[in-house]
Amino acid sequence: MSRAQLLRRLLLTIPTLFGVALIVFILLRVVPGDPIAMMLPPGAGEEDIARLRALYGLDRPILEQFLVWLGDAIGGDFGNSISLRQDVLSLVFSRLPATLELAFVAVVLAILLGTSMALVGVYGARRLPEWIVDAVNGVLLAIPDFLWGLVFILAVVVLGWGLPISGRIDPRLDIDWATQFWILESIVRLDVDTLGVLLRHILLPAIALALPLAAIITRVLKASLMEAMAQDYVQMARLKGLSRGRIIVREALRNAAIPTVTLTGVQLTFLVGGTVLIERIFAYQGIGNMAIDAVINRDLPLIQGLILTFAVLFIVINLAVDLTYAALNPRLRRG
Repeated sequence: MSRAQLLRRLLLTIPTLFGVALIVFILLRVVPGDPIAMMLPPGAGEEDIARLRALYGLDRPILEQFLVWLGDAIGGDFGNSISLRQDVLSLVFSRLPATLELAFVAVVLAILLGTSMALVGVYGARRLPEWIVDAVNGVLLAIPDFLWGLVFILAVVVLGWGLPISGRIDPRLDIDWATQFWILESIVRLDVDTLGVLLRHILLPAIALALPLAAIITRVLKASLMEAMAQDYVQMARLKGLSRGRIIVREALRNAAIPTVTLTGVQLTFLVGGTVLIERIFAYQGIGNMAIDAVINRDLPLIQGLILTFAVLFIVINLAVDLTYAALNPRLRRG
C-alpha cells in the first residue's frame, strides 16, 4: 500500500466516524425510554425531571443536540455519563486496555491453534491426522464464543478446574498500577507472580473468543496450503529432496497465508464485537461489559462514546489487515 493510498484510507475514516456518530445519536433518542426518569427516585416531580433534562441538553431538538455534542466531541469532550456521573472519555480509556489485552491474547491463541491444526491436517493429508483435524474443526465452527464461555464456567464449577471465572485480577491483590495495561506492565516490571495471576484470569475468556476464530483460520489456511502443495514450485522442491514438513513450512505457508490474512482480518472485527458477551459472562472489566451496563441504564453519552470506540477499533483492524496483506503480497509491494 502506497503512502497516497494510506492517506486516502485515513481521510475516509472522518466521514465514516461522522456517519456512525449521526446514526447512533439519532437512534438512541428516538427509541422508547427516558434515561432521566431512570435516574430519579419515584417521588421526583416534573420540575426535577425538567431540570435534569436541561442539564444534559435533552430538552433541545435532536439536530441541535447533535451539533452541540459534535462540537464538544471534536474538542475531546464526549460529555458525562448519566449513570456513573463521570467523564465519558476517561471511563472508556480506563476500560479499553482490558478489552485490548483480552482481544490480543485471544488473537494470538487463535493464530497459534488455527495454524497448528492446518499444518497437521496438510501434513497428514488423506490420513487419520487430517480426519481428526476436520472433525475437531467442525465442532469448533458449530459452537459460538459465548457458548464456549458458558461451557468453561460449567466445567470449572462441576469438574473443579483451578481457574478463576470472574474478574480481571484477584481482588485481594493491592497493586499500584501506573497504567491500565496490566499484563504489559507486569512484563515490564518483571513481576512474574502478578503476570501469572493476570494470565490465569484472562485464559478462559480468551480461549472462548479464540476457538471460533481458530476454526476459521484452520479451514481457510488448510485449503490454501492444499492448493499451494499442487503448484510447480512445490514440485521442484520435492525434486530437490526436501522433506514434506519443510516444504509445507518454508515453501507453501507464505503464499497460503495471503488469503488467510484477508479473511482473518474480517473475522477479527467479530472477535472484538464478541468481547461484549464474553466480558459479561466472565465479569471482565472491559468496555464490552461497560457497554451492556450503559444500555441497561440508557446512558446515552456513554453508549455514544463506546460505539465510536468500537468503530475506531474496527477501522484500525481493517487498516492493519490491509497493510499486512500488502506486506505479504509481492505484487502489491512492487506496486
